[in-house]
Amino acid sequence: MEFDEVVRRRRMIRRYDPDRPLAPELIDKIVNHGLRAPSAGFSQGWSFLVLTEPADRDLYWAVTTGGKAEEGWRGEWLERIRTAPLLVVCLSNKSAYLDRYAEPDKGWTDRDEARWPVPYWDIDTGFAALLMHLTAVNEGLGSCFFGLPPVTIPDFKKAFGVPDEFAPIGTLTVGYRADDKRSPSLKRGHRPVDDVVHHGRWVESPITVAER
Repeated sequence: MEFDEVVRRRRMIRRYDPDRPLAPELIDKIVNHGLRAPSAGFSQGWSFLVLTEPADRDLYWAVTTGGKAEEGWRGEWLERIRTAPLLVVCLSNKSAYLDRYAEPDKGWTDRDEARWPVPYWDIDTGFAALLMHLTAVNEGLGSCFFGLPPVTIPDFKKAFGVPDEFAPIGTLTVGYRADDKRSPSLKRGHRPVDDVVHHGRWVESPITVAER
């Protein structure tokens, strides 16, 4: 579909048709599009844990929504989202960025995290997740991105053998959409453009370029 249509149709979908598995080539396409995301210094400090087997998906839900998780990670929401036939856990690797920017063409050999205004390892992995999310929409699928309860992350990493240097920033569920209720949060509506878009400057400033 046209890109404008993909953006308009993008939603966070929480219920899927459990009787419609995804073809392997479609899964590969979704994940490979994530690899086209930008990354600082082309560090590509991301990895993706792709879970399609029922036993693997059950293990994921068991370790991330079990006894250690907050109460909100159980119940009706979980029953709906567990219908997804595909889970993609998106993980970032800070050390890949610190290593990359210590190379001669960058020269930050002190590896000081204070040089980074924001954690680009997480941001770039989020870019990759968004590309996978939009690819799912373009293929007529539903998708949802959500985080892991922090208290469950050690159990998740142990269950799936995730190396220490990788941190899960969130998980994508993907599948064919099924009838679902709309999130009550949508009642908030979109914020007015004039409230969030500021052209030229946020407010009038007494400082000019000549005065700097």
